Amino acid sequence: MKRILCILSAAIMLLSVFGCAVSQTVTPQSIKKVGVLKVGVKDDVPNFGYFNINTNQYEGMEIDLARLIARDLTGDGTNVEFTSVTTNTRGPMLDNGDVDIIIATFTITDERKLLYNFSAPYYTDSIGIMVKNDSGITDTSDLNGKTIGVVQAAPTKDALQPVVSKINVSFSQYPSAREAKAALDSGITDAFAIGCSILNGYLDDTTMILPNKYSPQPLGVATKLGNKVLATYINNLINKWLQDGTIETLTSKYNI
Repeated sequence: MKRILCILSAAIMLLSVFGCAVSQTVTPQSIKKVGVLKVGVKDDVPNFGYFNINTNQYEGMEIDLARLIARDLTGDGTNVEFTSVTTNTRGPMLDNGDVDIIIATFTITDERKLLYNFSAPYYTDSIGIMVKNDSGITDTSDLNGKTIGVVQAAPTKDALQPVVSKINVSFSQYPSAREAKAALDSGITDAFAIGCSILNGYLDDTTMILPNKYSPQPLGVATKLGNKVLATYINNLINKWLQDGTIETLTSKYNI
C-alpha cells in the first residue's frame, strides 16, 4: 500500500510540474534567458515557409522574419528553433507551449482573435483559385458542378461561400497546401483555392490562377493569448519594420 501511495504521489508531482510548464508565461525576458526563440512555421508554402530538402533548411519570407525577431530578442538570428506546423496543429502547439510564436500564413480573423494574440498584419493576401490550363475554366461561374480543394482549418471555404452560393460547388478539404495541389494535379479536384501568394508558389506550366481575387487575408504573428507582454513586444517590432521598409524588402526578396 505504501508503495502504491508513493507511486501516486510521484505521478501527481510530475503532472503538477508538467502543468506548470505548459501554462508558464513566455515573455521577451524568458526567451532572452533561454537564448532560443521557438517558432512554428509552414514547410510546404513556397516563398513564405518552405523546407528545402536539397539544403535541409527552412526558407521564405516568414522564415527570415522569424530570424529577425530572434536577432532582436537574443542578439543572433540563428538562435531560432523551427517546428513545422499545419493549419490544424499550429494553434494547439502554441497553446501547449511547444512553440513561443507562430509565423505560418496565419490569417487574422475576429474568431481567432478570441483565441490568440495577433500582431499587426505583416502581409495582406487575397483568396485566389487555381485550375488546370486545359480545364476550360476561365471564370468562377465555370466552377458550377465542380469540386474545389481547400486546406483544412483555413478560412478559404467560408470566404468563398458568398462567391459560389449561386452555383453548385463542392469542397474537398486536405491537411496541407501540398496535398491540395496534388489533388488538383491528379484530377481528384477541379480547382485549388487558397491565398494568391501561396498559389503563386505552386504555379507551374500546367496551371493558371483565375483573375478574380476574393476576401482580403491579413497575416499576423500569433502568440498565446496569455502572453500579452510578448505579443506587445512583437507587435511593436512588426510596426517598426513596416514603417522602415524592412518587411517590404522581405516581400520583394521572395517576389510576394
